[in-house]
Amino acid sequence: MSMVADIGNMRRVNLRPVLFALTVVAVLAGPMSNRAIAERLENPVAEFTGLDKITGRIINFDVYIDETVQFGALQVTPRVCYSRTEEEEPKTTTFVEVDEITLDRKIRRIFTGWMLAESPGLNAVEHAVYDVWLQSCKQTSDVPPPDAG
Repeated sequence: MSMVADIGNMRRVNLRPVLFALTVVAVLAGPMSNRAIAERLENPVAEFTGLDKITGRIINFDVYIDETVQFGALQVTPRVCYSRTEEEEPKTTTFVEVDEITLDRKIRRIFTGWMLAESPGLNAVEHAVYDVWLQSCKQTSDVPPPDAG
């Protein structure tokens, strides 16, 4: 059935499909509007886990936001690290850049993007020798902060 019917020179619009679509949107949005929006916390420290595939060594290391730490031939630089309050469902993410120092001492970007701590295999850095993934975001670290100067 056409949404528009001719009646002489007047046109009548069938609003049933539009009303149905608006009803569906209202029903689906209703439960979401009652939910509080999860609070996103910005953290100064990202904790990563690194795997050296040659030695089998696994190490956790902290990196301050906008600082670079070297793990093997990889340089890891987080740009932001977000988490949620303890009352919320966990969701820990970081935007990170990872560079490789090649054998001829050149730096080559091998990863730029988001990592999710809850899904480490989704966006982990998988290098021939080293793997790196996000473990958590933290407010403090045992590692002294970089100098402000």
